[in-house]
Amino acid sequence: RIFVLGIGFFTLCFLMTSLGGQFSAKRLGDSPFTIRTEVMGALESRGLLRRMSDMLEMLMKRMDILARLENSTDFHKGDEARFPLDRFQPAAGLMERIQAIAQNVSDIAIKVDQILRNSLLNGKVMEGRRDQCEVPRDPKYPDCAGKVEWMRARWTSDPCYAFFGVDGTECSFLIYLSEVEWFCPPLPWRNRTVAVPSPPLPPPPQAAFRRDLAHLLELIGTGKESLSFMKKRIRHLAQQWLRAARRLEQKLAGRQRDQKHILVHIGFLTEESGDVFSPRVLKGGPLGEMVQWADILAALFMLGHSLRVTVSLKELQSHLGVPPGRGNCPLTSPLPFDLIYTDYHGLQQMKQHMGLSFKKYRCRVRVIDTFGTEPAYNHEEYATLRGYRTNWGYWNLQPSQFMTMFPHTPDNSFMGFVSEELNQTEKQLIKANKVSSMAVVYGKEASIWKGKEKFLSILNKYMEIHGTVYYETQRPPEVPAFVKNHGLLPQHEFQQLLRKAKLFIGFGFPYEGPAPLEAIANGCVFLQARFNPPHSSLNHEFFRGKPTSREASVSSQHPYAEEFIGKPHVWTVDYNNSEEFEAAIKTIMRTQVDPYLPYEYTCEGMLERIHAYIQHQDFCTTSSLPPSPKTKTPAMQSPPSPLALSPNATHLVWSRSAGRAPQAWPPVASLQVWLSEPQHTCTETCRQHGLVCEPTFFRFLNKEDVFLQLSIACDSTESEMNHLYPAVAENVRECYLQKEPLLFSCAGYNTKYRRLCPCRDFRRGQVALCRDCL
Repeated sequence: RIFVLGIGFFTLCFLMTSLGGQFSAKRLGDSPFTIRTEVMGALESRGLLRRMSDMLEMLMKRMDILARLENSTDFHKGDEARFPLDRFQPAAGLMERIQAIAQNVSDIAIKVDQILRNSLLNGKVMEGRRDQCEVPRDPKYPDCAGKVEWMRARWTSDPCYAFFGVDGTECSFLIYLSEVEWFCPPLPWRNRTVAVPSPPLPPPPQAAFRRDLAHLLELIGTGKESLSFMKKRIRHLAQQWLRAARRLEQKLAGRQRDQKHILVHIGFLTEESGDVFSPRVLKGGPLGEMVQWADILAALFMLGHSLRVTVSLKELQSHLGVPPGRGNCPLTSPLPFDLIYTDYHGLQQMKQHMGLSFKKYRCRVRVIDTFGTEPAYNHEEYATLRGYRTNWGYWNLQPSQFMTMFPHTPDNSFMGFVSEELNQTEKQLIKANKVSSMAVVYGKEASIWKGKEKFLSILNKYMEIHGTVYYETQRPPEVPAFVKNHGLLPQHEFQQLLRKAKLFIGFGFPYEGPAPLEAIANGCVFLQARFNPPHSSLNHEFFRGKPTSREASVSSQHPYAEEFIGKPHVWTVDYNNSEEFEAAIKTIMRTQVDPYLPYEYTCEGMLERIHAYIQHQDFCTTSSLPPSPKTKTPAMQSPPSPLALSPNATHLVWSRSAGRAPQAWPPVASLQVWLSEPQHTCTETCRQHGLVCEPTFFRFLNKEDVFLQLSIACDSTESEMNHLYPAVAENVRECYLQKEPLLFSCAGYNTKYRRLCPCRDFRRGQVALCRDCL
């Protein structure tokens, strides 16, 4: 009897638990696409209630039989005191409780039955609506029918569609395409919350210059040699960053700055992209990209912005709010970041996983791009038609969203990096300890030294040659025996070597790295080879496939050092001419130079530049984008040009009588319009006049009137897609305007055309900013 009672009690507990699980697992009405599933779940629960009621009734009958058996036995006769009747009072109480529970379960079953009838009725109405959905024919949504057709065939191709409630019915397609995406109009029978005017948003928090870099080191994380390298660099330059932040804070004089939420995703360090850099950090691999990323992180953090740093695809998906699946659906919520700094690998990963949200939010992206992306390679349609398509271009971004290591491509924004800045005492100490007969070769990989025996033998006649070539103990590098190789040195020891050396010599590769600037900052003279003809994607394998032609611009191993620094710090000679090479070495040994670092490569210069970009660059506001020229009609004439001929009649400037200047950055007061020679790019044309080409000004001179102001007679004027326009073919007196604003470009030339070039002034030591840009 005790056993039967125990079995009954535990059966009751089990049934109640099962019933609770059924109800908790099914939440009626969670999604408009799951009503059939929910109704079936409720029907199962009703059946379970009935089975539970039947079992409780059976349990009551068996306990009643046991009670009758007790009354008929002689077991309780007499005055036996061992088994008094009151021993079974609890059993009687349990029977009463079981009877009460059975009654309650019966009542619940009746109520569930009533609810289910109503639910089934509503479900039939909903099913009717679902079966009756038709694709709307709304001219405001011309792509709706095509998208529905695509969903019919492919909705199972990505689990993200089911995540958003698509279940294969017409209505689920239309609900998704109207509420998650935006290709179809909203369905009139859908419950839509009436928009309630929201209270005004509180003012955004203000950015404040930071006084400590410790939190940034935590944000960067651990687990990769590349991250360790970047953290070491940030620690080493911490005091310089702090001093630079204080100086810029004083310069801005309390100016208000909104704090931005910024995601920094270093795509080339993710496992999905291969992360070829981390394993090579300790083996002499290229460090220029990691140097730049470390400095970008430090600058953004010191400016007081809120950062998130990711080096894995999983972290990127989590921060962006990517739905489960294969990346065809939009994000689950609005993008929580004002800006995203990434590279080409990260850009590709974002496009693969953000669905339509990538197109919506790509204006917030800034792409760190070492060698730059020219507009001809960036515009997908134009690149495909004209043969400029590469593996890295065709993103249709604003060209200024690409940020380079050196200011070689004015179409892109110059991001840069920093070199260690010396104080006066350190500079004097370096000059006193220089060894005039000591040279250090630029190149940590043995392959760079191959075929350079002729240059090395000439150099060895005058100077002691030092190298920093990586090698393994059992395999020494293949360098001449007279070279003193130190192996791969930590950054601090490499700096000490440069502080002793007189000469830092490059053999043509690597291109445009940070090491020459570090050498010049430590008092070295940099000697490099002149390329004749200049290297470009047209004649050199290294640049082939990159989204830039660099026509006529890579005239040496380090064009920035050649053009922006020059002698006595930088010597560019023809290495094929042994006499010129040897004469340069003799002159360098006699030349005294001070350590020199351009302001734009100091911590303060980089902070100043990034601050200006964050405050003024806006690629999401339509009005900030240059308009395309439209065909003129008698009712639509172009407004008069705001430009005027300069006093010496050589170029155009912004007219003081043009009225209120438009809201533009850089300010239009810095604009000058020059006409190029046929064989010159706009970059070269502006530089010849001591100016910088400014592509954002093209919209002000992409007008027929500008040709007339420069006394250019046009027999005809056409508007076409060409990255060289606006331009004039003088031999046939044909003028051309730019039809596609994304193709406005400072790069490129053709002997047939003379180009209209927008130029501006620039701050001393800061070519990225005009004089009034800060």
